[in-house]
Amino acid sequence: MASFSVVLSAGDGMDHEVLDSVIASTLEDESRRSLYNLANRGDDELVDRCAEENIAYASFFPLGGFNPLQSDILTHVATRLEATPQQVALAWLLQRSATTVLIPGTSSVAHLHGNVAAADLKLPADAVAELDTIGR
Repeated sequence: MASFSVVLSAGDGMDHEVLDSVIASTLEDESRRSLYNLANRGDDELVDRCAEENIAYASFFPLGGFNPLQSDILTHVATRLEATPQQVALAWLLQRSATTVLIPGTSSVAHLHGNVAAADLKLPADAVAELDTIGR
């Protein structure tokens, strides 16, 4: 079975009919990549739809990219969980959808270890509720 990738972004101005059409025409192994993180939630519906269709969703700039995520709420939750804000932001994405794939940038081995540790961070429901207020 052939596999390919299509890049979609909230900035593409695609409406729901177009998204439905694109998703309906995809193969099982296809993935979607788009700017999506705690602060940029424009693709919430697409993330949900990809999960329903078992399509991988890869968030580029999961930590904000050139404008790193900064939020008092994020910092507060991270402090409470004894984690870094970056780990909490990555853990939120991973818990947001089972089909989420993350490829955060890293500048050092220590940074890489911190990013990997986010996969083991389980956010309690109250933390998720707090974090969900950031991008809405």
